[in-house]
Amino acid sequence: MTDPRQAKLADVLVNFSCKVRPGDRVWIDLRGVDSAMGEALAQSVFEAGGLPNVKVIDNRIQRVLQRGYSEEQLLWLARKDAEEMGQCQAYIGVRGGENAFEFSDVPEEQNRLFNRTYGEMVHARIRVPKTRWVVLRYPTAGMAQLAGMSTAAFEDYYFDVCTMDYARMDRAMEPLAERMRKADRVRLTGQGTDLRFSIKGIPPVKCAGALNIPDGEIFTAPVRDSVEGTVRFNAPSLYQGLTHEDVTLTFRKGKIVEATGSREALLNQILDSDEGARYVGEFAIGVNPYITAPMKDTLFDEKIAGSFHFTPGRCYEEADNGNQSVIHWDLVKIQTPAYGGGDMYFDDELIRRDGRFVPEDLQALNPEALKG
Repeated sequence: MTDPRQAKLADVLVNFSCKVRPGDRVWIDLRGVDSAMGEALAQSVFEAGGLPNVKVIDNRIQRVLQRGYSEEQLLWLARKDAEEMGQCQAYIGVRGGENAFEFSDVPEEQNRLFNRTYGEMVHARIRVPKTRWVVLRYPTAGMAQLAGMSTAAFEDYYFDVCTMDYARMDRAMEPLAERMRKADRVRLTGQGTDLRFSIKGIPPVKCAGALNIPDGEIFTAPVRDSVEGTVRFNAPSLYQGLTHEDVTLTFRKGKIVEATGSREALLNQILDSDEGARYVGEFAIGVNPYITAPMKDTLFDEKIAGSFHFTPGRCYEEADNGNQSVIHWDLVKIQTPAYGGGDMYFDDELIRRDGRFVPEDLQALNPEALKG
């Protein structure tokens, strides 16, 4: 039996995030997700007049495939799926699975191979720029464990976060988006951090339930060669099945010239994937009032209220700074007092201090206002 909360979430994904219209072909990608959520999504797409195309993937089988793929096989799969993706108007990707570390023993060279073939041809070239898409994690006992919560409590938390009033969030974001449109210089400070760059001429994009669930960020990109200084990220990052902690990056003329962290050799191997991997493709400000602490899940952690993330690798087409790469790695810095605090300035004006917005026109983005 479908949980009523699943039906509500499916409605948000289909009708708010993807705005499915009659006749739309909708690719539904389910990985490690129970059948009830798949049923709810398919039913919601049918009710909207769309045509659901459901793909069900088992993570343990996918792990074996990821370890064994050849370039010939990936190009064959990519050509086939790229044609199919090109016929879709919307994409809903739901990621679950009991073991968050299922892909931890996939060799890095295999991840690179997948990213530069299938990932580039199907997702980077077609799904991201040409469909109305949304991607989300699905609650499992494993996620609850990472969050330090009981399974039942985490499920309640998850559905509260994922079905919040995103229309209210969207309205509250507009003054910050307007400030970002006008801004040139950005400065970010905090423990181990003094980072400076320009965002002049690169548009901000509001994310309030349209692309990711949970949502709650406004992103743009730095002018590619403008980044100077050092940033020390204080949220652990689970990337390609392995946890990286205390990642610190130093920039000169936009390029990462020094990178340290708990897995320093692997960190630098990833950043050497290609030329663009040592430049940044995204700068984003997190505002979700229900997400206050990291849980090693990027889709949650990058939305933490009072955080920002800085992304080595590929930029988004909507905020194009010209940087291209096979990687896109969101690394999160939390600036709330519990995590050492920090300031954010636009053109020398204080925008946020210790995770709270300061100007009067941005007060609606502080947690108590967004929760209502």
